Amino acid sequence: MEDLGAPVSYLVVGKGVPVYSSDEVKLGRVVRVLSAREADMFDGIVFDTTAGPGGHKFVDAPEVAALYERGVVLKIDAEEAAKLPKPSANPAALSVNPADLVGGGSRGFMGRMRDLFGGRR
Repeated sequence: MEDLGAPVSYLVVGKGVPVYSSDEVKLGRVVRVLSAREADMFDGIVFDTTAGPGGHKFVDAPEVAALYERGVVLKIDAEEAAKLPKPSANPAALSVNPADLVGGGSRGFMGRMRDLFGGRR
């Protein structure tokens, strides 16, 4: 494996840097680093494997061993990496407002959720 430089934060991993498996196989290049910046939380990486089969793949943060200036190293080997899923859309979010939490209306949040999911709109 080439010299990947100094360790870095997920906040500065660049698009296009190579992604390597634990057995030093070059898997592809970073497309996007996923994070929840407001919580300062690294979520994972989407990388492109167009040089090989599979296209874009998602690797979850716990499977990332190290982030460097010029590369990413995973904790999994190339065989396991080939089984990684394609990235999917983010799940829908449920928003809650203050009225839902503190006696907001006669039904309250939980009552409205029972009505919504129980078919009584």
